[in-house]
Amino acid sequence: MQDVIAITNRRLCDRPFLEQIERVCKLYPAAVILREKDLSDAEYAALAADVYSVCKKYNVRLILHTYVAVAEKTGINAIHLSIDNLRKYHSQLKDSNVAIKGCSIHSVQEAVEAAELGASYITAGHIYSTDCKRGVPPRGLEFLKAVCENVNIPVYAIGGINIDGSRRQEVQECGAKGSCIMSGMMKA
Repeated sequence: MQDVIAITNRRLCDRPFLEQIERVCKLYPAAVILREKDLSDAEYAALAADVYSVCKKYNVRLILHTYVAVAEKTGINAIHLSIDNLRKYHSQLKDSNVAIKGCSIHSVQEAVEAAELGASYITAGHIYSTDCKRGVPPRGLEFLKAVCENVNIPVYAIGGINIDGSRRQEVQECGAKGSCIMSGMMKA
């Protein structure tokens, strides 16, 4: 599953979170983004250390989400940020040990800006209808194609994509390197 980035949400898990992370890592995704935004820095750092141990066991990259200070302190050299946070932390990250910087975007303009700010990859979405964005119309495949045509960094589609592969193939046909999957990974 090297075309998939797994996104965490411990509230979706039917089993203990670290057990689910192990199940995810056994699928060998390209990476796991630890997206648990409701924790204090200390709680997130502790969880990141536990998840990192599991990811390391399977040689799966761990990408922290939002917690820049935790990334810098722990030496986990990958972070995923909103476009607003990439703008905010851009200068700080240029001189840090954080080598991989992902960014969530929702327009072609944001994609171009993220690339200019040094993003290593972007997630573009949401592409399909999803329970995570209930009532918000999806941006669709034409949006994804436009994003892919306007940047020279890897693009991962997010939103309404399942493990089964049919939508994963569609987004790759638009030029995306791969897909991000949350619900399917947290419930698999």
